[in-house]
Amino acid sequence: MNVSSERGVALVMALLMILAVSIISSSLMVVAKTEAFSSMSYTAMSQVRYGAESAIHATTNHLLFTYVPPSAASGGDPIVNYDMTVSPVRYNGRPVVLSSDPAVASNYPSAAVVNAFTGASSGTLNAANVSVGYMTRATLMSMRVLMDFYTQLPVTLQTWEIVGAGRVNGSSASYVEVASTLERQPVPVFSYAAFATFNGCNALSFAGGATTESYDSGALVGGMPTISQSDGNVGTNGNLTGVGNPTTIYGTLSTPRAGVGNCTTNNVTAATVSGWATIQEGLVTLPQPVNYPTPAPVTPPTSNFNFNSGGCPSGAPFCTTSGGGSTITPPSASSVVSMGDVSLTGSSIVHLNAGVYELNSLSLAGNSRIVVDSGPVIIKVAGQGVATPIDLSGGGVSNPSLDPTKLQFVYGGTGNIKVTGGTDTAALVYAPNASSALTGASTNFYGAIITNKVTATGGFNLYYDRRLRSSVTTAGNPTMTSFSWRTF
Repeated sequence: MNVSSERGVALVMALLMILAVSIISSSLMVVAKTEAFSSMSYTAMSQVRYGAESAIHATTNHLLFTYVPPSAASGGDPIVNYDMTVSPVRYNGRPVVLSSDPAVASNYPSAAVVNAFTGASSGTLNAANVSVGYMTRATLMSMRVLMDFYTQLPVTLQTWEIVGAGRVNGSSASYVEVASTLERQPVPVFSYAAFATFNGCNALSFAGGATTESYDSGALVGGMPTISQSDGNVGTNGNLTGVGNPTTIYGTLSTPRAGVGNCTTNNVTAATVSGWATIQEGLVTLPQPVNYPTPAPVTPPTSNFNFNSGGCPSGAPFCTTSGGGSTITPPSASSVVSMGDVSLTGSSIVHLNAGVYELNSLSLAGNSRIVVDSGPVIIKVAGQGVATPIDLSGGGVSNPSLDPTKLQFVYGGTGNIKVTGGTDTAALVYAPNASSALTGASTNFYGAIITNKVTATGGFNLYYDRRLRSSVTTAGNPTMTSFSWRTF
């Protein structure tokens, strides 16, 4: 029998195996090449992102330390050029933009500012033998001017939306944008009814029925405040001691200290409360001590100026005598009234109008009285050679508006301050290095106090004006927020 020939099958099988191996090898080469390109792409994208972040940092550094914002004063970049009622802020009807990106034109009224920004916000970054180019565009989203409490000068606050771009050209071309927001917001100076900067025991001391509550000076009813048993917050870098009945803090106690109990030099607790004294809304732990800057020194004379029933003392600036006492009327709210050791005696009444009063010391005695006719009246005290540079204990202060911003006491020394209340005593006391004594049986004080130590006794009622959170501010620290990125 003849059997069919099977010669040549081995060759066919060999060819099939070669084909299979070739397919597998080709697939591996494609995968390897894809992985290599992917790795190169990721490396390039990372390098370009670093370039874009460099643009953000370079731009932020320029805006914080070199760029000068527009100001209310006339000059090369007056703030009147800008429409601040919309966001973004506009100039000549278009958003205000500073740009080193050739694809985005700058729109800013000062050519010098544009050129400085272009030079500071663009460049190259060397990354692993690759040159990454970066550039930036910054859009002014908001702008406002506030009067800084500490310097008494206008400060321009801005919010910028910054977009930094990084680019690598060539075979590994990549483009990445990184966006961030640079802003500076106002922060309140007087956040508490009373704040004691001392970091030890008895920094705050409330006893004998002393209380804190709050009101709103912009919502008086018939000239009288509506008192709320809340928001009478107090704060300290040290300890609060509360004694007596009904000594009550109608608010919170804020301090970086912890624990409640006996306070010693080596163990400063947050609060030492006994009897019926209470802190209604509990403790708030501060992340760190609060620092209040020392006011700028003033150098008034040290001669005596005594206001009595006879009217204005000799040499008192801008002072006139009338049947109702003495009246000081400076030419403007920024005018400086310089006097030395000022005393009010013999039931005298001194009417003050808006101005800056630079005194060496101030004391009231014999039921004398200060009356604020218009504000703000800013009394800056030097306190040279005087143990108690501000002593209101022998008289009274009348601020019928109950707006504490209209009467401000500012003192940078370490002496003592004595304060009494009344039916219409409203003021701000800023003396971060001094000790204050708040006294007067069942008397009222409307406003806020910042001193090194605060002692309130004898039924003293301290009412915090909630409007101070927005009416008396300083420029906060610049912050960067809303960080994001995207690749193309």
